[in-house]
Amino acid sequence: MTDRIYTAVLDRFEEERAVLLLERGDELVDEVVVPESMIPAAGRHQDAVFGVYLTDEESTEFRYDPERTASRGDRAQSRFDRLSRRLPAEDADSDTE
Repeated sequence: MTDRIYTAVLDRFEEERAVLLLERGDELVDEVVVPESMIPAAGRHQDAVFGVYLTDEESTEFRYDPERTASRGDRAQSRFDRLSRRLPAEDADSDTE
């Protein structure tokens, strides 16, 4: 029996199904669509992070990870904040000349 462990991020819902992006390390490796009922209730929101455990016996288990969810959200917000800062006034003036 070979177990495979992934990180999954809940990307979106499509009707009664959840679309999760599977990552291994920092690499996106697959997208899976599962019934929403397979997702733990606490993690039924966009960008929730899960540990996903797959086995050769076609068994799949999702474990919601609230700490990693919060950490990823904080990092994403920080990147957005850095990117959205305005240029210094002197740089903005040079664009109008």
